[in-house]
Amino acid sequence: MKKILLSALMAMVAVGASAQNPQKGNYGYLYCHMSDHGQFTAYAVSRDGYNYEDIIGGKAIMDPKEHARIEGGQRDAFICRSWDGKGYVMVTTDMNNAMTRKLGKQSDWDNYGIDLLKSKDLINWTSVSFDYRKGTSIFSDPQAESVYKDWSTINRVWAPQIFWDPNYTWENGDKGGYMIYYSMWNRAEEKYDRMYYSYADKSFTRLTQPKLLFDWGYATIDADINLLDDGLYHMLIKKEGGKPGIYTATSKHLTHGWGEPVEDDYVSFEGKKKCEGSSAFQLIGDKTWRVAYIQYSDHPKHYRICEADENLRNFKNPQDIKGVTAPQHGSFMRLTKKEYKRLKKWSEKKLKSEK
Repeated sequence: MKKILLSALMAMVAVGASAQNPQKGNYGYLYCHMSDHGQFTAYAVSRDGYNYEDIIGGKAIMDPKEHARIEGGQRDAFICRSWDGKGYVMVTTDMNNAMTRKLGKQSDWDNYGIDLLKSKDLINWTSVSFDYRKGTSIFSDPQAESVYKDWSTINRVWAPQIFWDPNYTWENGDKGGYMIYYSMWNRAEEKYDRMYYSYADKSFTRLTQPKLLFDWGYATIDADINLLDDGLYHMLIKKEGGKPGIYTATSKHLTHGWGEPVEDDYVSFEGKKKCEGSSAFQLIGDKTWRVAYIQYSDHPKHYRICEADENLRNFKNPQDIKGVTAPQHGSFMRLTKKEYKRLKKWSEKKLKSEK
């Protein structure tokens, strides 16, 4: 009887649980990022969150041509633990600037889809690519109401990220899905980049049709959402309209209700220099936040980590990341000692075999 009551209680808690990515590990940090030396995904590890060491010398941790089936380039890697804590999931922008002429793109910065990847060990990955030009047939709910009349004219699907939502309900009644949120732009049907979201299933191979997350009347990209202790979802995002920069907004709900950005508290210390690709994470044992971002208008570029308070406000003390060969848009995940040592051992073995 006690087991039945406990199971019922756990089920009730799960139903009312807030969406958030599983957290685990108190030994170190993984910085999973696009390399600025090429359009591939690289790793670096750290014990303190500021000083990093490249894994396999900052080279590609996987073959981008194998996993980015549209253009052969991976950008903007976002990684987190799988919903059950037994593996890892990653999303990347499927994009390669060098493919502009071959694909007949209007701009070097156009692209057509994203890649969903999963792994059991952080080293070996399987993946699925979604080419949005193919239209609703690529999604798990092709008959649902579509945000576009013509998908063949889509020209941007940028910077996807993941948020586990235990309360999402699929058509067959299954509970739980990964909210994948990203910006899209279809020049033929909208004036600027807007934020959309889809849901991926637990297998991380199926994706629902996009829905609009919000529209503030100007272009927005590179959203990063976290659930804070105040019970609100806090989003860092790059505004490209009004006064440009990295700002914050909040909502009581993950997929709707996002208020206007806070105009008087933002990442302001870069002045007129251009910044994007924000990623917030907490240091082990610390309730305040660190916010990483790329300041890309300088040459060379600067990848910075600044401080924020417990509410992702009052940004201060920016400093360059240390020890990473070519830092760019990416994400951070805490590591256990076993995971940290596994990546270091793999790196040493790979580098030794290449000599």
